[in-house]
Amino acid sequence: MNFSFLQELFSSITQRDALLRRRGDGPPLEHTQVIDACRKLLESDGEASSIALAGQALDGYSCLDEDEKTRFFKCLTEQFSADPEAVDGAYECYRDSRGNVDLQRLFEACEPQRQELLRRLNLTAGGTYELVRMREDLLPRLKAFPALEALDADFAHLFASWFNRGFLVLKRIDWNTPAAVLEKIIRYEAVHEICDWNDLRRRLDARDRRCFAFFHPAIGDEPLIFVEVALTRGMPERIQPILDANHEAIEAEDADSAAFFGISNCQVGLRGISFGNFLIKQVVKELKSELPRLKNFVTLSPVPGFRAWLDAERQDQRGRLDDDTRALLAELDQDDWLEDPERSKALGEVIKPLAAHYLTKERNARNLPLNTVARFHLGNGAELHRINWLGDTSRRGLSQFGSLMVNYLYVLDDIEGNHERYTTEGKVACSSQVRDQRRRARKHLKGDPVT
Repeated sequence: MNFSFLQELFSSITQRDALLRRRGDGPPLEHTQVIDACRKLLESDGEASSIALAGQALDGYSCLDEDEKTRFFKCLTEQFSADPEAVDGAYECYRDSRGNVDLQRLFEACEPQRQELLRRLNLTAGGTYELVRMREDLLPRLKAFPALEALDADFAHLFASWFNRGFLVLKRIDWNTPAAVLEKIIRYEAVHEICDWNDLRRRLDARDRRCFAFFHPAIGDEPLIFVEVALTRGMPERIQPILDANHEAIEAEDADSAAFFGISNCQVGLRGISFGNFLIKQVVKELKSELPRLKNFVTLSPVPGFRAWLDAERQDQRGRLDDDTRALLAELDQDDWLEDPERSKALGEVIKPLAAHYLTKERNARNLPLNTVARFHLGNGAELHRINWLGDTSRRGLSQFGSLMVNYLYVLDDIEGNHERYTTEGKVACSSQVRDQRRRARKHLKGDPVT
């Protein structure tokens, strides 16, 4: 009996047992059984047996209920950490020698057993994706069980290596893409919901639409992240015409701008592993190669959290907004302001400057822009180019974004410089138009130091 046959036999047995448990036909599994399988995996020396044990452990994990999964994560955190005595001994040797050999031994001693366990679990076919799903289960538990953050750090550390740019494959998504992938595009779209197959087909129209996704060889047809692109004449200001089922398509060769209007991360278990910066830069190069006449590469981005920030400011009677501004912003509570051009214009003249202030001056505890989308694009080296009033008049756009959409401009020659100034100095690259609007915010914010 050769190793390959033995491996397949073990795999078929564990998969059969796992399937029975998922159907409720087998005995319930406890976390201790999966932990025992993990210990055996760490003790295993043979390749075939290790692969079989990894499959057994992962199949067992998939059969645990939610409480048992929590217990499993706690055991991994507490029982598969680094050995304190080994760390102390390695440190004493390094302290005395200051040599590279002892330094390497110290590194090895400090590494938790969990990391080696995760590497071995990754040996089995489909192991990478199962580990991504395992971390997806872990993330919601971090708030209730902060000690599990050590385990999450191990996942993040390994995923950063396993999913680095060298392993990612960029593919264009079109109507000829396998249906299994297209179904996932519909399901994972997180910015502008894809209503049905007809809506998807319009977004993949070869004349003036493009869609690109990153894939990883280890997880097959599961996209990691994808971006939707509209080819337009001029930089678009509003999302509704782009999403309109009756929009009039143009030929790709007639476009001078490529607008990224939807970027969706597909795998929750890969949260914090950055793909978007690579994706946008790669797509810009692909589009530039296909359509040399394109001049502008911009986003049409939402401003999540802006409306909540604005409401908090105007409800704070002792806050920064002056009384006239607060009174005007009260119009937002009326359902019919959007139908009145004069009221809408007056609101826009106040909200756009406040948005410019919010995007460039409001900071979080790490002294980074408060807005998540701004952090993403500015960190990628884009310029905050234009703030578009009434850019999204959908119900969600009004309630969450204050109807705003933003153009972040990617200029290939400026990306690196913008990124460097942002990361080292916290400087936000923005157009003269945005700087002018930011200065106007002083009219509405008492004591605002904007320059």
